[in-house]
This record gives sequence, C-alpha cells and structure tokens, in this order.
Amino acid sequence: MAGRKRERGSIDESDRGRLAGDENMTLRTRLTERLGIRHPILLAPMGFAAGGKLAGAVSEAGGLGLIGGGYGDGPWIEREFAAAGNRRVGIGFITWSLARNPGLLDAALARHPAAVMLSFGDPAPFAPAIKAAWALLICQVQNAAQARAALDCGADILVAQGTEAGGHGGARATLPLVPAIVDLAAARAADAIVVAAGGIADGRGLAAALMLGAAGALIGTRFYASVESLAHEKAKARLAAASGEDTLRTATVDIVRRLDWPREFSARVLRNDFVERWHGQEAALTAAIDRESERYRQAAERGDFATAAVFGGEAADLVTDAPPAAEIVARLIQEAEAALREGAALLAL
Repeated sequence: MAGRKRERGSIDESDRGRLAGDENMTLRTRLTERLGIRHPILLAPMGFAAGGKLAGAVSEAGGLGLIGGGYGDGPWIEREFAAAGNRRVGIGFITWSLARNPGLLDAALARHPAAVMLSFGDPAPFAPAIKAAWALLICQVQNAAQARAALDCGADILVAQGTEAGGHGGARATLPLVPAIVDLAAARAADAIVVAAGGIADGRGLAAALMLGAAGALIGTRFYASVESLAHEKAKARLAAASGEDTLRTATVDIVRRLDWPREFSARVLRNDFVERWHGQEAALTAAIDRESERYRQAAERGDFATAAVFGGEAADLVTDAPPAAEIVARLIQEAEAALREGAALLAL
C-alpha cells in the first residue's frame, strides 16, 4: 500500500519471495520470522573482528551479520558497511562509548541497518532514533534488571548473555539466565524476542538455546576464528588451540588499553604472559600504566599474543579451525537439527 510504513527490520518483497522459495529453510523460530532470515543465528558484533566482510558472509549464509562498531571509529564503520556490499546487515555499539560520540549512531542509521545492537550501558537515550529509523533494537543484557530496562525502552530483541561468552560480559551463567529472561520478557512484553549468547559454538549449543526458550543464538567466539574475521591470523590460531580452561575474566586488558569500562563488565580472554603477570595486580598495573600501555600497543601491532589479548569464550574447546563463515553456519544448523532429532527420539524410549 502506497505510503505505508514498513515494520522495523522487515525485508522487502523481493527478499521475502526469495526466502519463501528456499526449500532449505529450517529451524523456523520467532527470530527467523521477524528478521526474514533462514537460520536463527546472529553474528556477535565483535569489535576489531566482526567487519563488513564477516557480517555480510553470515547474512549471505542465512543468518544476520552485525558489524562491530567498537569504540567508535566513524571512517572504519563506513568502510565496513561498504565491505558488506549489498548484503543486509546490522551494527552493534558499546553503549557507554557511543554516549561519548552519539553522532556515530546517526551515521550508522543513514546506512539503513536491519538492526542496531546496544550493549553495556543504558539504551534509553538511543532507542527513539533507532525506532524512528525502522531498525530493530537489539539490547544485550546480563541480568534481569538490565532486561527490564531494555524492555521499558522498547527493545525488540533481548540477547541474554551468559558469563561464558568471550569479550566483555557479566557474572550470570547462560543456562539459568536464558530461561529467566525468556520468562521475564513473556510477562512484560510478549512481542519481544529472546536470543541466547555465551558458550554457544556448535549446533548442540544452538539446540540447547532453543530448548531453553530462546528463539536463536548470538555467536561470537566461533566466528572469531573464521576466514572473514578481521582478527589476526595468529590470534585465530591461538583460539583454535585453546580450551575453556585457558580463558578467564579480567580487567587488566582494559586497564592497559586505558579504556574506562564500567566495573561490572570484565573481559574474557585467553590466558597469556601479560594476563598471568598482572591479573590480581591491577593497582600495580595502573601505577606502571605508561610503560605497560606502550608495550601492549606495540605487541598488538606486531601480533605478539603473549602480551596482546585474544578475546575468546569458554566454548574455545569447540573451535579447532578457522573455516569460511558460510561453512560455520552450515555446520551449526546441521548439528542443531541432528541434536533436536536425537532429543525427540528420547520421548520414544
């Protein structure tokens, strides 16, 4: 109908026709229906790893890719939207950092993203602009209070992120957090969709998320080690060789990078010489910040990951290679389907 506004995050008729004719569309959920995607998979908007090429590849494979807006580099964001080509993608921002440069949101919305994800801060100041641009508002939350605040400002999708996740996060574990957020959302905003995150790197994790009541999964660590990821090749190799026991949550990598992260959010990274030296010695690290910050910066530039951080979650055990993103998506769906079939077979026992 002429002049009628489309639903936030909706697809156009040509996309809808293409998807309707896709005989391989499986695992239909509220997320796939709302976003018009084939598979209930979202790419976590990992700063410095989830660029336009990776986001575009995940979208092309049937999920929805989210570009990692990081700490707010406008020209970089523009380049990465360009790198996504004509693929339908979204973008994610670190909310407390976006508050220091809110013009970045206007620039991103001018690229007509399918969705904008806000994490680690109050989404309320930015929700009206996102909704006015007819993009879906995704809010990542780590506890019930954050979920209630996100729903109060009109979040379309909640990402319930457990502490197992790589990168920054909170203290709640994925398994109990997800159904708690599902129940909360159902009681407060029936139209809101919940997606699980944290410790999900294969199809068994995706299937488990669906059984917990989530409509899909937001996945980071598995895509960090992919062909299209912007992460350093040495970092991908270290992640592929690591296990969950090799990770920990720490503030050291934020202190040394002079990033003023809210205290409730620490970063899960792989253990290395730098972390082993300074974790638990944060006051001493702060006192030596001038020397250590420069040493860390140089290490990151040359790919020295005995010092520089590799961000990865407890699902590192399940990451053993770095294939193309499309192959990762295909594996996730095949494995999830197999797990769900095997689970259903238990009812016949």
